[in-house]
Amino acid sequence: MLELNNNVTPDVGDLIKEGSEATFVVDVIEASKEVPIIVDFWAPWCGPCKTLGPALETAVRKAGGKVKMVKIDVDQNQQISSQLQIQSIPTVYAFFEGKPVDAFQGALAPSEIDVFVEKLIKLVGDPEAESIEEAINIANSMLEEEAFDDAVETFLALLEENPLNGKIYSGLIRGYIELGQKVKVQELIDNSPEGLTDVESFESVKARFQLLMLAEELRPIDQLMQTIDQDPDNNQARLDFALALNASSRTSEAIDQLLELFRRDRDWNDGAAKVNLFSVFDSMKPDDPLAIVARRKLSSLIFS
Repeated sequence: MLELNNNVTPDVGDLIKEGSEATFVVDVIEASKEVPIIVDFWAPWCGPCKTLGPALETAVRKAGGKVKMVKIDVDQNQQISSQLQIQSIPTVYAFFEGKPVDAFQGALAPSEIDVFVEKLIKLVGDPEAESIEEAINIANSMLEEEAFDDAVETFLALLEENPLNGKIYSGLIRGYIELGQKVKVQELIDNSPEGLTDVESFESVKARFQLLMLAEELRPIDQLMQTIDQDPDNNQARLDFALALNASSRTSEAIDQLLELFRRDRDWNDGAAKVNLFSVFDSMKPDDPLAIVARRKLSSLIFS
């Protein structure tokens, strides 16, 4: 259902007005380039119009300026009614970006009118949400460009206004991970707020941090690789090698080693190969092609 807009409500005269053939282009066609315009074709003698009109006006006021309404008396404006092929009333047209986008005939229940208005609002989108998404993308670009301090500063500023936005919260954690601020990262993970949106992003960055912590005490990659070359059956060395590779952002190689460990001994150390594979998958985006292919390989091994 529509919710009342908490901002200052625009003047009703601006939201709802009487239209005519002379003003149709300005009031409807031109105005619809900014917000959707609902055009109510009615007549004073029309019984259903007396019910629908006020219900439409109520829904438009509730939308708080996201849509507007123009009322056209068909008896006084027969030419425009003929052009739009108005055959019975009430008839309602919705215009957006200069052209009709939706319509209905007859009276509707208030709940159906709300749905009609909500559909129109969605055509415009939410500028505020789009602005936040754009800011998040900019901050993520900073991470990719290794401008970690700038990224953290940006995410912190965004988080002040959007404390439950999971993408922002996760981006901030990523920034602190890159800066090596492990204590700060752990604090953010341990004190994540209830109701955090985009939980997948948060779980992903949390899994990544846990994997990094596991790899902290490991021997250097070249030493682990040498151990495996000398003793291919050394499962612990292979697991450590995979974790070290993953910590060094060599994810594809890490997955290959974990798959090989699973192939050699799937039950070793309580199924450590599979457990750590899932941890790596959790640290990646769900639609990451590498993760998708690796999951298929693991499935093939499980059922082979």
